[in-house]
Amino acid sequence: MPEVKSAEQLAARRPWPVLAIMCIGFFMSLLDGSIVNVAVPTLIHSIGASYDQVLWVIDGYLLVFSVLLITTGRLGDIYGYRRLYVIGIIVFTVASALCGLAGSATQLLAARALQGLGGALLFPQVISSILTIFPPRLRGRAFGLFGAIVGFAPVVGPVVGGFLLAHLSWRWIFFVNVPIGIVAAVLALTFVPPMRSGRTHRLDLVGVALATAGLSGVVFGLIEGERYDWGTVAGPIDIISVIVAGVALLVVFVLWQHRRRDEPLMPPALFRARNFAVGNWVGFVFQLGMIGIMFVVVLYLQLARGYSALETGLVVLPGAVLTAVASAYAGRLSDRFGGKYVMAGSLTSLAAGLLVLVAMVGPDGSAWSLLPGLTIVGIAGGATFAPLQQATMDGVDPRLAGAASGVSGTIRQIGGVLGTAVLGALLSARLSSTLRTEAERRAGQLPESLRGQFIDGSAAAARHYSPPAPPDGLDLATAGLYERVTADTFATGFVQAMHTTLVACAVVLVAAALFCFLFSPRGKPASQD
Repeated sequence: MPEVKSAEQLAARRPWPVLAIMCIGFFMSLLDGSIVNVAVPTLIHSIGASYDQVLWVIDGYLLVFSVLLITTGRLGDIYGYRRLYVIGIIVFTVASALCGLAGSATQLLAARALQGLGGALLFPQVISSILTIFPPRLRGRAFGLFGAIVGFAPVVGPVVGGFLLAHLSWRWIFFVNVPIGIVAAVLALTFVPPMRSGRTHRLDLVGVALATAGLSGVVFGLIEGERYDWGTVAGPIDIISVIVAGVALLVVFVLWQHRRRDEPLMPPALFRARNFAVGNWVGFVFQLGMIGIMFVVVLYLQLARGYSALETGLVVLPGAVLTAVASAYAGRLSDRFGGKYVMAGSLTSLAAGLLVLVAMVGPDGSAWSLLPGLTIVGIAGGATFAPLQQATMDGVDPRLAGAASGVSGTIRQIGGVLGTAVLGALLSARLSSTLRTEAERRAGQLPESLRGQFIDGSAAAARHYSPPAPPDGLDLATAGLYERVTADTFATGFVQAMHTTLVACAVVLVAAALFCFLFSPRGKPASQD
């Protein structure tokens, strides 16, 4: 099969089936990023893992995935997008089988890291392929499909995971990927033509080392900061020094890219395209604000209202469906009117949806009280993904598609990780304050001998996001009273902290909306140095 090197050639060969095939693997990798979250208690019990080990099963995937995107995007430019996609699918599928067969926490962690590698290999190739096979007038629609998957898959993950755990075993949350991966690889090899940027490239190994080491330090520090209380990791090494070292290495990486004129891993020419530079900044801020929404809503449903993981997934599922639908239509609107106006409106609506949540959600509220806000958030969030991706890539030379998609994906991943860390710290700090205040207000409902312990225990509950257990030795009536008062205190304190966090997210998203007006109407392709 002849190699395809231009958008026009492959567009004439009906690119939509090609994109659909590549989105199968993309959907699978995103789904698996969230499906494991619901299995934490089961994994602790089934393979004798500690809580920290299971958290690393989740975080290890995110760490490997995040730090390799720049490198794997560039590898697509060098070896071809289909080839890297298929390799990624094979690695991810084999790793999924190894996860399902794991007999210990160590084996599972190693297999999850391998899954992260597979996800990182295939992810940038989807964006690169859109730039290669679709002409500019159709890219908004193509990115609409891409955005639908980005919004839908992470929410479906807990629902699918809850179903599999209820009817099969935890191993099937990994085994389910095996037949999907085989089908995706066979379809890609059969129907997807070879694609690459049309120019021979060489890999910047020094850049790979600097980028990987620097991103590892930053991402590790942000993921693990709260667990280590932002203090010592081992010996003289602490979280702050790890992050600072990572940032320093990234600065050296950027300087190295400017000095290396022949084949840099992250071509400086990318950022001379105004839309690419602005789009990455907007994407970073968007992810920073957006990531906190589901984070606090899920915690509210599970911790303050007592919903199971499956019930929580079903509550947020309608919003995910709206996200997918809105993303598809927003892509069409972007093709017609331009991405920046659609994006600015959707980001503003997203902030408004958060304020609706703040106004309607209370400590005694049902899932129905979430519905108006989550409806707005679902539609507005979906209407942001496609225009953002389209506007960001508008001024990128297709010859730099792999590098551009890797850089863009990395920046958004860091925005999401930073958002989780910052908003998690904000929620925890605010929760500690609100729980103490609320406990002091309600302490009079308990016997005097329990009041001091109740207040201290409630304030300390902010660390592990759950109300304190009643002290030993209480009679049944007093223990029941203690549990009811602590549960009410925790629910009220959590909602107050949640409101603060959602307002902070809304402010961040309004800032992202304002940055949208920095986009130019049409970018000019950046050329390779």
